[in-house]
Amino acid sequence: MQNATILMSEFVTHDVKRFIVSKPEGFEWSPGQGVELAVDAPDWREETRPFSPTSLPEDRVLEFTIKGYPEHRGVTEKLHTLGAGDCLLISEPFGTITYQGPGTFIAGGAGITPFMAILRTLARDGQLAGNSLLFSNKTPDDVIAAKEFRYYLGERCTYLCSREAGSGCQSGRIDKAFLERHITDVDQRFYLCGPPKFVSGIKDALGSMGANPDAVVFER
Repeated sequence: MQNATILMSEFVTHDVKRFIVSKPEGFEWSPGQGVELAVDAPDWREETRPFSPTSLPEDRVLEFTIKGYPEHRGVTEKLHTLGAGDCLLISEPFGTITYQGPGTFIAGGAGITPFMAILRTLARDGQLAGNSLLFSNKTPDDVIAAKEFRYYLGERCTYLCSREAGSGCQSGRIDKAFLERHITDVDQRFYLCGPPKFVSGIKDALGSMGANPDAVVFER
């Protein structure tokens, strides 16, 4: 684990904070990968949790976009109390989510975070063509970086909200019925991230629709 210092933090939704963190010397990672983070404080150093950097790999700092779960009374709640000058511990990067070509990104809630660096990299390189995003949340207020993704992808960006619609977020869930209505080409890559049941359900639905399991990218 390497040391890093929080340089700033701010809310980006009502329960998600953006942290700008110093980048450890020699630290390299690929968009989509994750790291284990721990708070460098007594009683917290052994409490690691996985998070994905949401900055660009070449940036001189790291960005993490982290949803707080105060009901868990754990690491995310602690992280949300921290600010500039507080210290973190960062592991080496890991993970199986990498960009493997144009396809459909399907995310549930904070599961969008591994895709943020990928989409930002594609936007920088002018390679967003052929990619689309299906992003599921509870309410419009829960959608992370809504304007940014809409700017990148336009009509190829679809937001669904399970509890209420509005602000460009249609009512519904990403389930088999929805996918059958909206996916016309199963011979493409699919990138999945979200709660375990969400990912499992989408994988099963895509499989039943004829998608190639080898073309489905998720954290294994």
